[in-house]
Amino acid sequence: MENCKEIAKVLKSGEIDEKREAAFLAGEHQCREAIPALAQLLLSDNLGLQEAADMALRKLGGVETADAVIPLLRSDEAPVRNLSMDILREIGNQAMPSLVKLLHDEDADVRIFVSDILGSSNSPQAVPPLGELLLKDPEVNVRYQAAVSLGELQMKAGAKYLNQALNDEEWIQFAVIEALAKVRDDSSIGALAKAMSKSSDLVASMIVEALGEMGNVKAVPMLLVHLETSPTALRNKIVKAIVNILGGKSLTLLSEREREKFREYLLVAIHDEEEDIQDAAILGLGHVGGAKASEEVLRLAAQMDGEREPERLESAVSALATIGHSPALRNALHSGDNGLALVAVNALGRIPGDEVCGVMSEAFWDCERDVQRALILALSNCGAAVKEFFLDVLARHNDGTVLKGALAYFGNVLKDPGTGDTLFSFLEHPYDDVKEAALDACVNVGGPEMGERFRTLFRSPEPIHRLMAVYAMGKLDIGAYIEEIKLALEDEIPDIRKVALESFSELCVELVEWLPVIESRMRDENREVRLAVVDLMGSCEDRAIVPHLMGALDDEDDWVRVRAIEALGRRQASEAIVRLVELLDVDSPLVQIKAVEALGSIGGKMAFRALLNVVNSDNPELAAAAEEALERIQGEQEEEER
Repeated sequence: MENCKEIAKVLKSGEIDEKREAAFLAGEHQCREAIPALAQLLLSDNLGLQEAADMALRKLGGVETADAVIPLLRSDEAPVRNLSMDILREIGNQAMPSLVKLLHDEDADVRIFVSDILGSSNSPQAVPPLGELLLKDPEVNVRYQAAVSLGELQMKAGAKYLNQALNDEEWIQFAVIEALAKVRDDSSIGALAKAMSKSSDLVASMIVEALGEMGNVKAVPMLLVHLETSPTALRNKIVKAIVNILGGKSLTLLSEREREKFREYLLVAIHDEEEDIQDAAILGLGHVGGAKASEEVLRLAAQMDGEREPERLESAVSALATIGHSPALRNALHSGDNGLALVAVNALGRIPGDEVCGVMSEAFWDCERDVQRALILALSNCGAAVKEFFLDVLARHNDGTVLKGALAYFGNVLKDPGTGDTLFSFLEHPYDDVKEAALDACVNVGGPEMGERFRTLFRSPEPIHRLMAVYAMGKLDIGAYIEEIKLALEDEIPDIRKVALESFSELCVELVEWLPVIESRMRDENREVRLAVVDLMGSCEDRAIVPHLMGALDDEDDWVRVRAIEALGRRQASEAIVRLVELLDVDSPLVQIKAVEALGSIGGKMAFRALLNVVNSDNPELAAAAEEALERIQGEQEEEER
């Protein structure tokens, strides 16, 4: 099949496999003389043939293709009709006259099919004929499809036809309203509002939803007029539409009388069964405010599932915070209902002012544990005004979470050195997590007095005391407590030695000065301590550290060697190449692979030659790592040459 003439011949008389191949070739070679035969293949029972013909016809496109496929719209076989419609939806805008002509066909089904196709054409030429069909066709299903297609086109030129069609029967009105919501033309606002006055409740409801989706502020005065006379269900939808159009903040621009009346409607709408109406009511009430608004939003929020609908709950809490402090929020804290109280705490925590802080602190001791935990977090934002309250909590409470929250307040918010003794006493608490919170609080408060407390604590025979003291002194001022840190490096407890090393982690610039103190731990009997030394050195860039990292390559522990290799590779320490090459012959596959990777990072002729000897290794992982390292070196070499 070397030419289109031969392809067309095979399509008519060849075997199935030959026809399928010919169909694909017809599309590839744009064989327009094959179009009639391809269209006939759509009638085949063979799905492979149908698919090949379908693809070819879409590629060919044009008026000839459309004219060949159009007759299949009259097929008695639904699959054939559907396939032909699908093709025409894609290529129909290339043959508009042929399709428009069929809008006057005697067969109503054909008019419906063509209306559907024109809705996918994205052509302005489709709007007037569809509009005329919508207004004049005697068949209701044809008019319905014409309205749907005008909506699919979303062209404003279609609005004038759709506006007139609002006077049609109810079945057509449904399609017209949906189409107008998609077209979003300003001229439709008045038409929809006018139609609403003489429509059934069902159609009126659809009109309200459409106006809400269109979001045009011109619709608001018209919707407000209908609030008074509409039944409850419809009025709730109008409320939702107005909130969606104006947004919450703009509701405050309504006149006082309008705002007061609208608040009443919002208070009814919040009880609607539909969640989207409830959500609109919550948003609206958050901005029109009032004690009753706070009560109703709080009631609904307490019923929400925070895990299933977190966004709804967040919207409700935000609305409560916007309304501000209210009797409903205050009473919720004393209600005994944890769900209600927790929502109230969440909202109160976002409302500034000493009055709110006083309400929460006064209610604290009357609340259940879970509510107290939430209150502690909320009260942390109240600053120095609640210092005495938090001291009372530390003195009286025994819940670990509450105590940690109070300690965090003193360490992160207040930072008052005068509370040092109280905070320090919690280092003896039986709960480890409370100890940790107290330690962090003490470090954050800081100051000379706190430092002396830790200096004294370091002399304790208890390892946990020395551990906490070393951690704190390292955080407070390692220079001021260097003698204690030196002693800690020799402590009998490995964890204390490790924490002492970690004290130097923020001193990269000055680390070389402390090397004589640190380096001795490279020979520590404990693997974790040696790892800490290597990690510390590996995190700093000073070249003076390289020899010490190279010394770690002789460690008996593979992981210590690996960390040292990685550090040398990161800093591209060329002086380590010889030692790294030697590691290619050790018994540890992990060390070998890490050495290969480091050589690839460092690069250079010596590293390249060494890697060439490894690329054919019997270990596939090692060989793959070597190949990747070689590619990296070659890539960097090419970059340099450019």
